[in-house]
Amino acid sequence: MITDSELVVLMEDQEVLKAVLKLKTDFLTSEMDFIHIGDDDFVSLVLLAPSIGIALSNNSISLYEELMLNRKARKLSRGSYFLKIDPISPAVNYLIANFEVWEDRFYDLIKIMLHTTLKDSPVISQALFNKEARTGRLGRDILNAPYIFVKFLGFLFVEDVEDLLNKRGIEQAELEKVKYIGEKIGILEAPVFQDFVESFELRELKRR
Repeated sequence: MITDSELVVLMEDQEVLKAVLKLKTDFLTSEMDFIHIGDDDFVSLVLLAPSIGIALSNNSISLYEELMLNRKARKLSRGSYFLKIDPISPAVNYLIANFEVWEDRFYDLIKIMLHTTLKDSPVISQALFNKEARTGRLGRDILNAPYIFVKFLGFLFVEDVEDLLNKRGIEQAELEKVKYIGEKIGILEAPVFQDFVESFELRELKRR
């Protein structure tokens, strides 16, 4: 799970902050009800986009998925966990209803956030995308991957980092969405992401 403190560190980068403020301005222009949402809460909303996209890949969100989204949102929001009025939940509901409008733009911001952190360490970045570094064992590749990459992978695609090493079932539409998101945020060619995708066990479509 990415923490609120880690979000603060990410937003210290001027490129990230500029991209966040630009997208936030566009978002608030279209929906003034969220005019008071803070920068950190807005980034939290952006980081929930992959989870929402995967949940919506079968055209609806289950109760379990809704609860999971709420847990993620409140853990990311600085201090909002203790507030009676959650500043993120209404924005999440709005995003779900208007997901096609914002989906790709949110993924673009996530790509900037992730790759900006990696660009400061070119050796680590090169190793992350080096196919020869792939062991074919997800657990080993995750241990060898950059810390921030693992945190992003765990938060964006499963409920928590620990779930990366657990057996996970997935429906075909959800798996295709995972691949799409990986492509949009620029990690589709990363060997550890490929191991992650291949580790899913396909399950039959279930009624929601």
